Amino acid sequence: MVDYHAASQSYQYGPSSAGNGAGGGGSMGDYMAQEDDWDRDLLLDPAWEKQQRKTFTAWCNSHLRKAGTQIENIDEDFRDGLKLMLLLEVISGERLPKPERGKMRVHKINNVNKALDFIASKGVKLVSIGAEEIVDGNAKMTLGMIWTIILRFAIQDISVEETSAKEGLLLWCQRKTAPYKNVNVQNFHISWKDGLAFNALIHRHRPELIEYDKLRKDDPVTNLNNAFEVAEKYLDIPKMLDAEDIVNTARPDEKAIMTYVSSFYHAFSGAQKAETAANRICKVLAVNQENEHLMEDYEKLASDLLEWIRRTIPWLEDRVPQKTIQEMQQKLEDFRDYRRVHKPPKVQEKCQLEINFNTLQTKLRLSNRPAFMPSEGKMVSDINNGWQHLEQAEKGYEEWLLNEIRRLERLDHLAEKFRQKASIHEAWTD
Repeated sequence: MVDYHAASQSYQYGPSSAGNGAGGGGSMGDYMAQEDDWDRDLLLDPAWEKQQRKTFTAWCNSHLRKAGTQIENIDEDFRDGLKLMLLLEVISGERLPKPERGKMRVHKINNVNKALDFIASKGVKLVSIGAEEIVDGNAKMTLGMIWTIILRFAIQDISVEETSAKEGLLLWCQRKTAPYKNVNVQNFHISWKDGLAFNALIHRHRPELIEYDKLRKDDPVTNLNNAFEVAEKYLDIPKMLDAEDIVNTARPDEKAIMTYVSSFYHAFSGAQKAETAANRICKVLAVNQENEHLMEDYEKLASDLLEWIRRTIPWLEDRVPQKTIQEMQQKLEDFRDYRRVHKPPKVQEKCQLEINFNTLQTKLRLSNRPAFMPSEGKMVSDINNGWQHLEQAEKGYEEWLLNEIRRLERLDHLAEKFRQKASIHEAWTD
């Protein structure tokens, strides 16, 4: 039989524990220590043994089916060690030594020993249980071994608010069922007899599956069947007990209930992790989409601004003089209108373009994404060079306009003086 006093020394939380369980220190060990009177006495209770057989078989099959197989008789089907080794590989995600395929007793014993050695490597000390007892189909020893596997791989790593293992699972149940009437989870036996706690767990996570207000505390069989059927159909939790197994027992088997409830915990926590992962993916996709929009906006804004610069520079470089002061003054007025009305929005666009570029590069760097490289000729430096050329042309254009207007004014003044002299000369000759 499993020595739970010895196991309690191995189930310690912290950096040194095998399997790296989460949570506070010692809770699994404390729980194991409380199991002192379990094995030899309680397994003799036929009702409890029946519940454990049914629950443990369903639990094993829920994992073995992932490998395309199952067991029918928990005493018989682990005797050659092959499915036992396969079960450990599925639930641990690790490879065990290659099994022996021979049919002789020695081959079976060697396979079971490989499985027991693997269990021991995870921090579980098995005392008074040997491969021979499993090979011989000893029911008590086989159930004790499977319970140890369930504890190690399904319950030990449960951690809720600094409590772990059994206490963590119990606290999780209490937190989830607290808002529900007629539910008061204090243990893993009597608290589950009326079936309301099972239904409350499902309703808390999937309210569309359970009409909780229609359940009656005085109809436990209906409640239990409802929870078990919904869990099997919608949550992929196999039916591990019959309602009558629980209702017709004064005190349901704690290990059977814990195993069943731990499946609910893993189903819902797995769904929550999947939802969290999906949300994280959606967030990443949203960030990537936002970055792509920023890139597209940059490219468009850069193209529009560069196109405006290319159209404006030739106009500013046009130095063909007009014949009259009025025409030149109109050109000066057009230039002033350009500086007052048309250029300021482009200055703002240029500043916004630089802000968007720097913001985008920062976002990409923080998310460990490659830096953004604009299309050829659309770098910030290209825009700055074009803008500098624009301002040089602008400055030269203004100087040319003023000089040209002054030149025309001088010519006009000279022409006026000439006309005056001509008029005087004409009058004198007459």
